Amino acid sequence: MANDKLSTYKAKRDFDKTREPSGKEAIRRSNRRRFVIQKHDATRLHYDLRLELDGVFKSWAVTRGPSLDPHDKRLAVEVEDHPLDYGDFEGTIPKGQYGGGTVMLWDRGYWEPEGKKSPEQALAKGDFKFTLDGERLRGSFVLVRMANDRERSKRTNWLLIKHRDEYAVEKNGAAVLEENDISVASGRTMSAIAAGKGRKPKPFMLQGGKVEADAVWDSRTGLAAEERKEKATAKKKPDIAAAADLPDFISPQLCQTLARPPSGIGWLHEIKFDGYRIQMRVLNGEATLKTRKGLDWTAKYPAIAHAAGDLPDAIIDGEICALDENGAPDFAALQAALSEGKTDDLVYFAFDLLFDGGEDLRAMPLSERKARLQRPLSEVGDDARIRFVEHFETGGEAVLRSACRLSLEGIVSKQADAPYASGRTETWAKSKCRAGHEVVIGGYSTSNGKFRSLLVGVNRGDHFVYVGRVGTGYSAAKVKDLLPKLKALATAKSPFTGIGAPKKEPGVTWLKPELVAEIEFAGWTADGLVRQGAFKGLREDKPAAEVEAEKPASPTGTDMPEPEAPTKPSRHRGKVNVMGVLISNPDKPLWPDANDGKRVTKEDLARYYEAVGFWLIEHIRGRPCSIIRAPDGIGGEQFFQRHAMPGTSNLLELVKVFGGKKPYLQIDRVEGLAAVAQIGALELHPWNCEPGRPEVPGRLVFDLDPGPDVPFPKVVEAAKQMRDRLDDLGLVSFCKTTGGKGLHVVTPLAVAKRSKLTWPEAKGFAHDVCLQMTRDNPELYLIKMAKNQRHGRIFLDYLRNDRMATAVAPLSPRARPGATVSMPLTWTQVKADLDPKRYTMRTVPGLLSKSAAWKDYGDGHRPLEAAIKRLARSMKQAA
Repeated sequence: MANDKLSTYKAKRDFDKTREPSGKEAIRRSNRRRFVIQKHDATRLHYDLRLELDGVFKSWAVTRGPSLDPHDKRLAVEVEDHPLDYGDFEGTIPKGQYGGGTVMLWDRGYWEPEGKKSPEQALAKGDFKFTLDGERLRGSFVLVRMANDRERSKRTNWLLIKHRDEYAVEKNGAAVLEENDISVASGRTMSAIAAGKGRKPKPFMLQGGKVEADAVWDSRTGLAAEERKEKATAKKKPDIAAAADLPDFISPQLCQTLARPPSGIGWLHEIKFDGYRIQMRVLNGEATLKTRKGLDWTAKYPAIAHAAGDLPDAIIDGEICALDENGAPDFAALQAALSEGKTDDLVYFAFDLLFDGGEDLRAMPLSERKARLQRPLSEVGDDARIRFVEHFETGGEAVLRSACRLSLEGIVSKQADAPYASGRTETWAKSKCRAGHEVVIGGYSTSNGKFRSLLVGVNRGDHFVYVGRVGTGYSAAKVKDLLPKLKALATAKSPFTGIGAPKKEPGVTWLKPELVAEIEFAGWTADGLVRQGAFKGLREDKPAAEVEAEKPASPTGTDMPEPEAPTKPSRHRGKVNVMGVLISNPDKPLWPDANDGKRVTKEDLARYYEAVGFWLIEHIRGRPCSIIRAPDGIGGEQFFQRHAMPGTSNLLELVKVFGGKKPYLQIDRVEGLAAVAQIGALELHPWNCEPGRPEVPGRLVFDLDPGPDVPFPKVVEAAKQMRDRLDDLGLVSFCKTTGGKGLHVVTPLAVAKRSKLTWPEAKGFAHDVCLQMTRDNPELYLIKMAKNQRHGRIFLDYLRNDRMATAVAPLSPRARPGATVSMPLTWTQVKADLDPKRYTMRTVPGLLSKSAAWKDYGDGHRPLEAAIKRLARSMKQAA
């Protein structure tokens, strides 16, 4: 049957002259339909779309090439059926022959029909819908037959149109052609194919792993004949890349995103750098540095450009980064260096060599390109501005776990034998540690005329979807630089679409969605919003249209844990692995029960920290943190520990504070929570300082501690009164249970970089607020600690707001019966029937996943100095 369908194909070709397959080769069919797209430079350049159907390739010549923009309608001229072994043809068709010119395998993969009609029925009707799963084209397409006019009656014309789905690209859908200009099979350019040079294309593989056909069919000349000659002489000659002029710019190869790194052999794993992707072109001692979109940024990095001038002529792929004091990439520091024009200390990390002199290396395996890259970099000398990126060939899981423990962004895994292919490919894959993300800015909010937060989103299919607010990470310098850029994009209409789009509210300015920001955040909420987002900086090197949702990996070697789905136990010699920490004696009971009759073990504690860690860590990171240890459970001896001791885990930070002889403990990483669980830390009590600045108050905590016989609704009413008083003073407050019988009212402070706010001022303000409240209702409130005066009254404890004073962290367990937790609440939850005992280590992970509590915490920071002045005026008037 297939031979009959190929009669037109064979009649048009002289197989004594053309290299094209004759169709005599028997090609075994796979259990999935294949497709190929061949870039064909004949009378005029076009792209041939071929879909496997009924033993042949149904074929169309797409005159301008496929587009990912649903608005683009590409003319597709139906041509004769082609044999299946044509799916591996790459080479040249002699001039004078039908279709004479160069043919490149531009894309290949599998396709599936859509709808209830068979492909044959859909083609007959002229409305043929199908889905592609290729290396470059994916998603849903349709071929629509056009009505033929008289002049074109010999040809059947169709329109190839991309459907709207997650793979569609608005406006610049044809960029996929420009960004992918080499073969998916051989990594060669059109000129290299025309010259007959470069590596032999890899043949298409069936799902079972068997080769379907040779990559290039040729019985007399060309690559196949050269290969036979090599085998006959048993001498393998090195592959020679095509010599060419040094291009001005090459579209970079991009990564797919995976939750876990590839586990098979043949992969190299590199550290993922948190910086700007830059292509370095060196010619005659002068270097040009261009972004991933080809923008010339040489002037931004003069020191790196100068250092690169000592390299031989080359095109190098790499990333420019700023390094922190530990030598780790720091994106915020990179942003600061660029904005201030202080880029001399930046480092260029080189990880690929695309051209060596005039020799195009893109068709070479990555391992060979990296070996050639290392040689010139080793000769640069001690100039640390340009560094070779080492790689690891061990399992990707182990490399990712190590990267996460070092607080790096993640890793990039690359196939060692793959060519360099512009555009997004499956031979490069990134796996992330941090809950970091690129987002598009769709608006910003102000309060009292001051900048407060960004409203951000990502692209999902046709929608620009709202993913939340980013309320922290803004220094005065960042805001000063950011605001003019925001105001320039102001628009009257919200850019967000789809379900969950925010409504207009006072203080919000909508923006055209063009600016891309890099953020860090504490994870995703159940409704798909970022939790505790922190701004790191703008990404001027990435267009907004490319920003889509990603899900990072966690340091545990699993996907980022949702609170309701902790990881499964992994035991090793009686120990349990939690977030990379081996928990000894995992079955040791620490609480008799969690108000459910079931004991709470040491493993349960570690699993709890794992489940809530991405939320909790944001409230203790950067602050000295004391712990209450109970190695034998709440019935045994308890220790209050603030300093390090011998054997302290390297997952914990040790920080020195003024006047302290010993370093204090600090937990900056989620896996550090597992480390303290291992030593039986049942409670976490951080300072209330600004993160990283122990001498500066960063939040106030008002502890409402009821005496005997005070009904809990009275405590609830006290919390609301405290909220109202703070609101009158211009402060925003949040509420949480203490895990005991009281409540905490917490207000975050906006602290300038050179703030002169002192601890005595913060403590004095807290004292005066509580004093006013006590004077207004002395029968219910007091500010003295004497227990003999607390009967029937609530102690307003302001002493948490002093240097070195602590308060139990949000979501910290308590070393008390019932395994209760200090639970963050929304103000609507703070009502008379509130029962703090319902918040336990068993119940909180599930409740947290559905809670909106404290989601606006980042927007709540307010300066205390203004509130101090307001309170002073109020007290003066009252006197």
